[in-house]
Amino acid sequence: QVLLIDSDSQANATSGLGIEKKPGASFYQSLLGNGKISEAIKATRRKNLEMIPSEVDLCGADVELAELPNSVGRLKALLQPLQKQGHYDYIFIDCPPSLSLLTMNAFAAADALVVPLQCEYYSLEGVAALQGLVDQIRDSGANPNLTISGVLLTMFDGRIRLARQVVDEVRQFFGKAVFESIIPRTTRLAEAPSHGCPIVDYDPRSAGAEAYRVLAEEFVYREEGRLVSRVGGSLSEETD
Repeated sequence: QVLLIDSDSQANATSGLGIEKKPGASFYQSLLGNGKISEAIKATRRKNLEMIPSEVDLCGADVELAELPNSVGRLKALLQPLQKQGHYDYIFIDCPPSLSLLTMNAFAAADALVVPLQCEYYSLEGVAALQGLVDQIRDSGANPNLTISGVLLTMFDGRIRLARQVVDEVRQFFGKAVFESIIPRTTRLAEAPSHGCPIVDYDPRSAGAEAYRVLAEEFVYREEGRLVSRVGGSLSEETD
């Protein structure tokens, strides 16, 4: 059972799952203290996936959050009742592509980060800023246990030398945190969002769909090992 929270005002995750962008449909009002976040949960076409959609009004959240107490920890507080219920195995928060207060709220609420990284030069420049924000969230006490659990290389084109160089540099910098799975740049992946469905529904036999299936298996395998280590077990014992 998975809950996906779209905290990006561009609402790409929302439209990518075929959900209409409606004013008032996001967690915006609950973030400001008006109502429960559970009231914004919507069903999707997949029975094990629910979603809190986004909307364009969410772009104004940064301004209003800055004037409120506990401006960085509000999303974390909203999610605590959902976590206590234990209904969801995973809660994913899709962050804005900027280091905003909404992003910081997501970082404060998360157990760990999965960082999608395009195989392009400018993506490398953003890594240092991201790491700095993670350190800031930890040092401030907002989330002292926050870690980068995985770096996902995306839009990879093996024909381009720069893309191969980016892969090498990212693996050298992050080491084992980098997923073995790499998402290729394909036409079918680019087309899927315009049809309002994920690649595994749009073209389940495509290279992109297969890459994401492999990634899902690797992610779950890693998370199970991480949970074992948290409760004092041994990752090697678990995998054996």
